[in-house]
Amino acid sequence: MRNKLIIFSIAIIAVIIVAVQVFNPAKAEESAVLFAEAERGEFTVEVTTTGELSAERSTKIIGPAAARDFGIRQMTIQRLVEEGTQVSEGEFVAQLDPGELYDKIQAEKDRLTAEIAEYDNAKIDTALTLSGERDKLINLDYNIEEKKLQLEQSQYEPPATIKKYENELEKLKRDKVRANENYVLKIQQAKSKLIEATSDLKRVRDRYDRMNNLISDFTITAPQSGMVIYTKGGFGGDRVVEGSQINVWSPDVAELPDLSSMISTTFINEVDIRKVKPGQPVEMGLDAFPEKKLTGKVMRVARVGQQNPNSDAKVFEVVVRLNERDSDLRPAMTTSNIIVTERLEDVVFVPLECLHVYNDSINYVVKKGGILQEVKVSKTNSNEAVIDLGVEAGDMLYMSLPESLDGKEPNLIPELNGTRMQKYEAAPEQLLNEEWLMPDGSPMNQRIIDVLKQRGAKTPAEGLEMMKSFGGGNRGGGRPRGGAATSGAATSGQPSN
Repeated sequence: MRNKLIIFSIAIIAVIIVAVQVFNPAKAEESAVLFAEAERGEFTVEVTTTGELSAERSTKIIGPAAARDFGIRQMTIQRLVEEGTQVSEGEFVAQLDPGELYDKIQAEKDRLTAEIAEYDNAKIDTALTLSGERDKLINLDYNIEEKKLQLEQSQYEPPATIKKYENELEKLKRDKVRANENYVLKIQQAKSKLIEATSDLKRVRDRYDRMNNLISDFTITAPQSGMVIYTKGGFGGDRVVEGSQINVWSPDVAELPDLSSMISTTFINEVDIRKVKPGQPVEMGLDAFPEKKLTGKVMRVARVGQQNPNSDAKVFEVVVRLNERDSDLRPAMTTSNIIVTERLEDVVFVPLECLHVYNDSINYVVKKGGILQEVKVSKTNSNEAVIDLGVEAGDMLYMSLPESLDGKEPNLIPELNGTRMQKYEAAPEQLLNEEWLMPDGSPMNQRIIDVLKQRGAKTPAEGLEMMKSFGGGNRGGGRPRGGAATSGAATSGQPSN
């Protein structure tokens, strides 16, 4: 009986031990938490962005820019070959609507008819005027001859009569001189009128002929062989397609890209643009062909930023030239660009998920075993961060905060004393300045302020004392605030990269 009791007791103890091992919260928590190992080696500082492929060089296919000479400002595309079509030099690309041009031609034709009639009238008027002047000269010659005969026959007339005939003859001669001068002036005047009429007629006729010749330019052909790519309208407008209108000041219809040299145009935010320099290597991928891995080099970095249409941020244009040639590459394809801005040798780095922030000023990690350790963060990229102090290669780190860390504070690095944010190191009483602050110096939530006022706190100082009596604030024993570090994480006095 006694042996049975001993065996039964041993069994119960064994069950309890197994239950403790199985249901131990710490064990369960640790088994559910992921760890990452701090590594030592080469670290690349990268800027990741997306871009759009285009040809570095291309030939523009343009509409008739001369249309603006005839008052035409907009032209509608009636037909346009499908994008991606391979065309040879001289082959059809697009047809523009010539309706407005036909109206202009008809109006110019009417004007030409009027100019021809005016020119004919000028010739007739000139002929009539000169004919009349010539008749006047002939009549004067007859009158002079008649007066000479009359003077010869008057030799036996009284002297007074002879003198009268002589005066009349002299007057006729003077009239002829003036008539000759007038005739010369009339000729010059007639020539000027005819020259002006001829010039007006020629100008109208030339304009009419140029309009008729322009009709053929409304049928657009390829200036060389290549693949047709739709372009964007003037001043960054929408893509030009059938039914689009093109402006005569920017009459681009399409383009023939040179696919032997491709570039990717991307935009970098103003925070990261200081890292990007011409000549830096770029690792590239294609959304259309995920299996393809390409390389490139930063060719140009804009000196002036522009407004991002999707946010308030400023962005800078960066152009990357591809190193490879690939027949699958097409303009407007989306690229993923990883710009390698810096390479660091023999450094310790950890995943960003291992970094947490305490009191908005201290970066720390949680080592296996539950030790909270402050770290000095150096360079970062989209996935990892370089650690200068606080972590050694091979350390196992939590990738998320265990629940069992409530009330713990990070072990601080003495070398960083004096470099942390003053809000953490200054006495809370020095930070009040009539502001409602938590015991750790951070701004107090409005909901907490309302609760404190309901409990009788009338000033920020009274609210602070009340929070201390409640044990509020992270320095008073609350769970450390933390989470995966991002580009906005504090870095213990070091600038985030």
